Amino acid sequence: MTVPGPDATPSHGRAGVAAMLLTPGAGSDRSHPALVAIEAAAAPMPVERVDFPYRREGRRAPDRAPKLVAAVVEAATALAERIGAPPDALVLGGRSMGGRICSMAVAEGLPAAGLVLIGYPLHPPGRPDRLRTAHLPALATPCLFVSGTRDPFATPGELEEATASVPGPVTHVWVEGGGHTLKGSDRQVASTVVTWVRALGPRG
Repeated sequence: MTVPGPDATPSHGRAGVAAMLLTPGAGSDRSHPALVAIEAAAAPMPVERVDFPYRREGRRAPDRAPKLVAAVVEAATALAERIGAPPDALVLGGRSMGGRICSMAVAEGLPAAGLVLIGYPLHPPGRPDRLRTAHLPALATPCLFVSGTRDPFATPGELEEATASVPGPVTHVWVEGGGHTLKGSDRQVASTVVTWVRALGPRG
């Protein structure tokens, strides 16, 4: 796996990053080890790991996208207010569905300093015709995609072709041999994410 260096994503004059908001995949929660590892690696930067409402309510099936997007907007707004930072000083993202929902929220107008998309679920396994790409052309913010080379939700070629429609800066990092869960790669993923986030530039 190649870790992006300080020049991998230009800051474009951005004020920098004050905190991160991380969300889990559909079948997991805020305690997912990859999210925990990112929080530990990012210290002392504030990192908030949040569950979607259906998980907090003890349900397994995710809500529809509009409700999930609204939850991200609410959590990001609350985090920015709590730390006294502008909304566009937050990096948003997470694993699989969580990252996708964060990207949809940003595409719909939620400000962000960047998006971290781990195991982006480009399409259901075995259904490359059902692409989740309609919102990608609206993403002007820097995006980091971290995926396994054997992820059934998106091959490297499929994901690179799809993200070519993203107008903002895009960085791809591939975990060689990794599947969708990227099991055993939490420390590598965390290091990659934190290196990229810090490359967005200090506040000031």
